[in-house]
Amino acid sequence: MSDSRPPAEDRRGLSALLSHAARLRRRRVRRLVWLHGDASIGRRRALALWQARDWHAPLWIGENKPGEPPALPAAKARTRLGQEHGLVVFDASGGVDPDALGALGGTLTAGGLLVLITPAEWGNAPDADYRRIADYPRTWQSLSARYLARLARLLGNDAGVAAWSARAAAPHLPRFVAVFENAPAPDDPDCVTGDQARAVARLMRLKRRRPLVITADRGRGKSAALGIACARLLASGVAYIMVTAPRPAAAAELFAHAEALIGECRQRLQFIAPDALSAKVAAGELGGDGSYLMVDEAAAIPPALLGRWLAAFPRIAFATTVHGYEGSGRGFALRFRQRLDWQTPGWQALELEAPVRFAPNDPLEATLNRLLLLKAEPPPAPAAGAEQGVSWLERAALAADEPTLEALFGLLVQSHYRTTPSDVRQLLDGPATRIGVLGEPGGAPSGIVVMREEGGFDAALAERVARGERRPQGHLLAQSLAAHAGCRQALSARWQRITRIAVHPQSRRQGAGSELLHHATAAAQTSGADLLGATFGAEAGLAAFWRTAGFVPVRLGISRDATTGEYALMMARALTPRGAAGLTELTRRFAVELPALLAFEVGDLSPAVLVQLLGTLPPSALSAALRHDLDDVAYAHRDPRLARTALQTLAVTAAQRPLNAEAQRACAGLAGFAYQNRAFAGSHKEAALALRYAVATLLKAGVV
Repeated sequence: MSDSRPPAEDRRGLSALLSHAARLRRRRVRRLVWLHGDASIGRRRALALWQARDWHAPLWIGENKPGEPPALPAAKARTRLGQEHGLVVFDASGGVDPDALGALGGTLTAGGLLVLITPAEWGNAPDADYRRIADYPRTWQSLSARYLARLARLLGNDAGVAAWSARAAAPHLPRFVAVFENAPAPDDPDCVTGDQARAVARLMRLKRRRPLVITADRGRGKSAALGIACARLLASGVAYIMVTAPRPAAAAELFAHAEALIGECRQRLQFIAPDALSAKVAAGELGGDGSYLMVDEAAAIPPALLGRWLAAFPRIAFATTVHGYEGSGRGFALRFRQRLDWQTPGWQALELEAPVRFAPNDPLEATLNRLLLLKAEPPPAPAAGAEQGVSWLERAALAADEPTLEALFGLLVQSHYRTTPSDVRQLLDGPATRIGVLGEPGGAPSGIVVMREEGGFDAALAERVARGERRPQGHLLAQSLAAHAGCRQALSARWQRITRIAVHPQSRRQGAGSELLHHATAAAQTSGADLLGATFGAEAGLAAFWRTAGFVPVRLGISRDATTGEYALMMARALTPRGAAGLTELTRRFAVELPALLAFEVGDLSPAVLVQLLGTLPPSALSAALRHDLDDVAYAHRDPRLARTALQTLAVTAAQRPLNAEAQRACAGLAGFAYQNRAFAGSHKEAALALRYAVATLLKAGVV
């Protein structure tokens, strides 16, 4: 790497930028520096800035080039989470990863600079990072670049950005419009802010069955608060504390603060991965009286796992980022609240607002929030009784309508755990994407449905995909059905896949979702699609929603999704005779394969979802012999294991009938035993009695 002085034409601008950075440090704020125009000039100026000062842990993101610092690929940006940098150079001349940009912005300390290098004519055409959204047979060069044009427009209009054009001798530096006063120091000497001190105090007073949920924007010191509290709890006599997070690096700051206070403590303060934690909880090896669990970045962990830990650990705290680059803490807070209210109604909430790494009103934070919509919130709720219709948006207009884009993204954020900045690019530039909006004409949106085209492959390519010889990009549902279910017709047929559907929290359970789905179905039919499909985490309420809309299951995944913690469920409905023929084949395959899947690969599928799936199977005939078997189980002493065929037939029949609450519980328990060998709770004798009672309940209900 060269140590030569910068060219004379850059020195004045570099000097001005360094003086500006010194003022930023005194005010404890950060800023984005935009080097735009000729990318080679931008890299030259960024290198001069890199060499001009002894920056704390400087980081260069991009491709490795001769004469430049070693570069970290944007795809590995998450490896820097939990670390701190005084300078981050993000070379976007080869493409910009929105999620990486958001992640790295959070690692900058007070006085730090995020230097963004963009090429000439940036925003006029897609960049190489668009490869990730170019579905076969499209090339990334053929896509629109509305998202990049939006970024360029926002950066150009942002008064908080220091912009340095390749043609200019010096950067345009923003004015310091205010002196940011730091808040008074907290009474706690180990804490930086009063918010952090309050969090530590609350963590020290964790009560049995009163979980604490800490939410905060990035850089508010929540991980540090967990670490400080853990150190003090251990010092006070707590035997051990378990810590979990999506990955070890996410808990690095927690352990660093704990060890700074009490030294090496890994034997009593232990990190355990979420899946390993769940396995030990299920085996009875962790949890129970006196046990503590600290969960960091909880929004990135499947909610099903959080619920299991909630039951196992009497003292537990969850901390998560509210607005983030890798998941929606807001969606987590809204959805997980329901489980908390049900399992632990005495739970408590705490929100941290004061930043730790930088002063309030930080210019870089404001810039990234605008660029990446990190603080997108749902719009105001629609007025009661307001007339609402569904309209289909032109994406070019949406890209220029920032309030509507933010409102729609806010709806997606609060409805889905894993909504990231890159999803905005998919909305604006993803190929063959349609966006339907529910709302009052001229008013704020109250719902959104997003659809994408899939399938339409020729027979030869469909055959190669089904044989596992090709894997063209995209076409998630159609390819999965071909490759994993062996159905060639699934790829040759034309699909519309619903990728997202979200409704304002105050419009739920009022038919808004069904209205969006109705219009999506009509739009898919108009487009000439043969099939309409969706894939989602197998949850009973969602499965029931799609079944009510006429969809049937066509595939069940055999491993739990890392985001939802559920098995992926694919459902579809036919729109044309060709689609009906393909769907008949898919449902036939699904019905044949389901019993084996339940017995082996998905033996822990929830009984409520199991009943939903059984309700879609072809009706089974109950012979006189099988009816005798049921009577013998219910009223005599027949071993239920020797009448499993009869019990499976009864479970399928019951799942397809309207039942009262007692019969529904009996059906779920019976289905779990008949197909998954899942015993009723209690001893063997108690389980057998409960099973006999369940069979008798269904027989008395007139199921058969």
